[in-house]
Order: sequence, then structure tokens, then C-alpha cells
Amino acid sequence: MTKYPDAGFAVISDLHFYDTSLGYEGAAFEKELSLDRKMLAESEELLDYMIKDLLKSNIKFLLVCGDLTKDGEALNHEKLSAKLQILVNYGIKVIVTPGNHDINNYSAAEFLGNVKSIVNSVSAEDFKKIYAEMGYGCSLMNDSSSLSYVSEPVPGLWVVAIDSCRYDENKANGIPSVVGGMIKAGTEQWLSNVLSEAKKNYKAVIALMHHGIIEHWNGQSRLYPDSLIKNHNHIANLLVSSNVGFVFTGHNHAQSIVEADFSGKRLCDVGTGSLVTYPCPIRFCNLNDSKLTINTKTIADKLRPGTNFSNVAKNVLKKAMAVASIGDLLKYRISDVDAEYIANVLGEAFAAHYSGDADIRLRPAFQSDKLSLWGKIIFAIQQRYVIDPLWESVSPRNNNASIALNPEFASEKYRTDKRFATMAKKSAA
Repeated sequence: MTKYPDAGFAVISDLHFYDTSLGYEGAAFEKELSLDRKMLAESEELLDYMIKDLLKSNIKFLLVCGDLTKDGEALNHEKLSAKLQILVNYGIKVIVTPGNHDINNYSAAEFLGNVKSIVNSVSAEDFKKIYAEMGYGCSLMNDSSSLSYVSEPVPGLWVVAIDSCRYDENKANGIPSVVGGMIKAGTEQWLSNVLSEAKKNYKAVIALMHHGIIEHWNGQSRLYPDSLIKNHNHIANLLVSSNVGFVFTGHNHAQSIVEADFSGKRLCDVGTGSLVTYPCPIRFCNLNDSKLTINTKTIADKLRPGTNFSNVAKNVLKKAMAVASIGDLLKYRISDVDAEYIANVLGEAFAAHYSGDADIRLRPAFQSDKLSLWGKIIFAIQQRYVIDPLWESVSPRNNNASIALNPEFASEKYRTDKRFATMAKKSAA
């Protein structure tokens, strides 16, 4: 059986880098931030902290799981690439994959005073050129159907960067970019060929992709279908059939690690939170032939010592998630008071989920007496199935974990965990 080589690496995701020269003061930018969970104005400060931290580490390479820029602005891509080049110059290999915000994004804009103006985004070819030093220029194999490629950052280990984005479908005229992900037929065939080559050459494989491949909480695919790639179980089976045990993903801005059984083999989806969304995490990973060890460092609580920056970041997240859900709740004709209460409860749950290792003991008591009868009914049939799973923490832990590298489950607890059993049952369907 192919063995994993020893390798130390880091993982970050959803940088949403934003150069404040595009505007960060005034009514236009404030309106842009009003519904956003991301701290865009602080993105460069958070990125600089991350780079300094990685330069002090012993990692060999860095995985970047997409959504590199706010909305694909050419200026933001160029500046981000220059900053990542610092790591490359130091000897740390950087491997990027695009996210749904990054390419052919007609929402790319600048915010000057009260005016929002469209600016240039980048094409797929532009993306490859800009990040030539971050994977594309030193790839072993490239997919002609997408921006997928193979990198070998350490001898014996192939990282397959899978492009799961649908930027070819984006349209102008104010139409939002396509958020969901899928693997094109041509890319799937290419991926199958890559995995066959890896077997022939005795290369261990890990995968990198923007969108999730396994449901991270019960109800996720129902409420947020665009958080997972289409036909995710099918692609998962393709990966595990070639003994790929890990896929590193982003997109959902949450610290969440889940495992599921596909055709008798285990696949682990390591979801990494956004660098610009509370708690602003970096994953440090160590791979060897027996296990993958993951440790997480958060930046929000370290960026500005002596300030309440971490609490501010957390409140930005809670407010954004609550406001985003109120509109959906009002569709069920519940009162504004009921919608606001349920939305705030949902915001608390998402903040716990995003941070990883949600502690059910810290869950605020749900005060049903604050709701009308109709509000109670809607909560029971529509929102409870979302909030309850978000507060649960499933093995392996979501921030710090040690996961065995073998096709069987690491321990009996994975077989008996109720949520794991549910996910495994869905995966087999």
C-alpha cells in the first residue's frame, strides 16, 4: 500500500483579500458591509499576521482553499499574489485553488464615498498567470476543462487541486455570481486519470477544493445546497476508490471536520474557516504514515492585544447570520418579533459552529415563551433541525484532531456516533 510521506503544512481558506485603496469609508462601503460576516477592511492586517506566523513555522507548504479575494478584483488578486510570494521566496510552497468569488465576477467593485463602481475582475487565464508561482507554474499535470492541477510539494505526496467553481456560468448586468460548485465531466475524467497515475507511481494523494464534499451538519444540504458540490457522494466515491483519505475544503467559513464511509472506506472533509471571519483560523497539519495531526491557531484573539477585536469580530458574524435569516423567516408569515428572536438564536449557533468544537454546555437556553404559537410551530418544523446540529460537536474534534491514516475507521466511536451513522447511511444511498 502507498505510504504517506512525512510533511508539515498549513491550511487557510476564504481570505477575501480587499485592498482598502478601493475604498473603505463612506456610505457605499458601509452598505456593502451591513450584511457581511467578513471583516474586509482588516483583511490585509489579518493576512500579514498570518504570513509572519508561517514564516516562523517549519511547514513545507501552504494550501489555500479558494475565495482568495473579495469579488475577484484584478487589483486584489495582484496584491495578494505579491504577498504570498513572500512565502514562496522563503521556501514555503503555496498551492491555491479558486473559489466562487474569484473569477469572472461581475460584482467586482470599488467604493468611493457614496458611489459603488464596477472594476475589472480576472479571467481563468488571468488567474493562472497571477498565481503561476503558487501552483500553476510548477504543476505536474493540468486539466484542460478547468483550473485543476497536480502539485508534488514533497516527494511522494501529490496534492490534487480541484477546481469546483462555475465561473463560466457567471453573467453581467447585476446578476449574482454562481455560488454553488460542481465537477465538470471533463474534470472528473481527468481526476480519474490522475488517481490512476498516482497508483501506478506509488504516490500518496490528498485533495484540495473550495466547496464541501461531505455534509458537515444534518440539514446543511437542505438549507444550504450550494455549500456542497453537486453529486458530492459520487465524487467522494471516486476519491476513496483510489485511497484518497482527505479533502481540504473551505467556502462555509466554519471550522469543521467530518468523516463518512463510502464503499467501505473513510473520507475526511477538513473544512477550514475564513481568515477574515471570526475566529480567523490557520490550520497547522503534520502528516506521516500513521496519522494526520491537525492543530488550529486563531488570529482574531491575537491580532490587536489589549483590545476587544475578537468580540467585535464575533458580533459581526452573529449579526450577519441573524440578519440574513430574518428574510427567510418572514416568508413563513411569522411576526417581526418572532423572526428576530429565532434569527438571533440562529446567529449564536452559527458563531459556535464557525469557531469549531461547539460546546453544548454553553448553549443559551431557548425561551419558547417569547414566541407566539405560530412562531413556535415554525421553529419546530423549520429551524430547530438547523440549530440543534450546529451546537453538536462530532469526533474528530474540529480544531485539534489526530486522525489515523488507514482505510478503516480510526476507532469504534466513529461507527457508533449517531450523526456519523446518519452521514454514512446517506453516503451509501
